[in-house]
Amino acid sequence: MADVRTHSHQLQVHPQRQHEGGIKVVYPQSGPSSTQVLAVFVGVPVGGTLLTIAGLTLAGSVIGLMLAFPLFLIFSPVIVPAAFVIGLAMTGFLASGAIGLTGLSSMSWVLNYIRRAGEHIPEELEEAKQRLADMAEYVGQRTKDAGQTIEDKAHDVRETKTFDVRDRDTTKGTHNVRDTKTHEVRVAST
Repeated sequence: MADVRTHSHQLQVHPQRQHEGGIKVVYPQSGPSSTQVLAVFVGVPVGGTLLTIAGLTLAGSVIGLMLAFPLFLIFSPVIVPAAFVIGLAMTGFLASGAIGLTGLSSMSWVLNYIRRAGEHIPEELEEAKQRLADMAEYVGQRTKDAGQTIEDKAHDVRETKTFDVRDRDTTKGTHNVRDTKTHEVRVAST
């Protein structure tokens, strides 16, 4: 007798993506936008023309160099120093122009800065005057407080300060200590 087993099979369904021309299309098919079409129609002829001109220029330069190479070789003692001098002169002109532009832009920046600062100077002067007046008032008050403190301490010393005085007799080389006396110290008031 044969064994009969029941197998449950699961069927998985995956969405199929379309393949067009070897490129997998993930998003639904839609045509290019009008700006993309316009960019291709304008870009391809312009780019092609520029590439053609660049190629012709390169070819003309190589042919001209091949024809002029014997002349460069013959006249090299004159051409090399001349090319060096012309290169230095061009470098000098370019450096002079760059330094001049830098100077002009620096002067322009300074003038604009002064112009903007001139608008704010009166406000800043008033603010500085106010801060100076506040500081003078603060210093005056602190001076009054310090004077009052000194006056109070002097008054306290004048009224209550007493201390012991020990008088020593040093006439015979021996130190004789006399009785301690209490003296009151008087401070003259101002």
